[in-house]
Amino acid sequence: MATRYVFVSGLKELRFLFCQTGESSAAVRQFLLQSYPVMKKHNPHIPILIREASGIHPKVFARYEFGKETQEALSGCFTYQEIADKITSIVNETSSQIV
Repeated sequence: MATRYVFVSGLKELRFLFCQTGESSAAVRQFLLQSYPVMKKHNPHIPILIREASGIHPKVFARYEFGKETQEALSGCFTYQEIADKITSIVNETSSQIV
């Protein structure tokens, strides 16, 4: 698990958006409680932002060099592993892979 959260060098920001009370965001909240310290330990120079807003479906945004940004919906993820897999795939993209 330690190397899972070592992000590519082109990643400039990782942003989580979710509802602070919604059931669809419960797995994301639990994931962040467990994984945020590990992600921050391995990537101290990359901002990991947590944004809460009432009534929203959970998403994760990754911003890369040259202002390129991608997002992934997390609303269908109900387990730690499903969320971890989506986060791993989004942070391991490089800015050249994003259209």
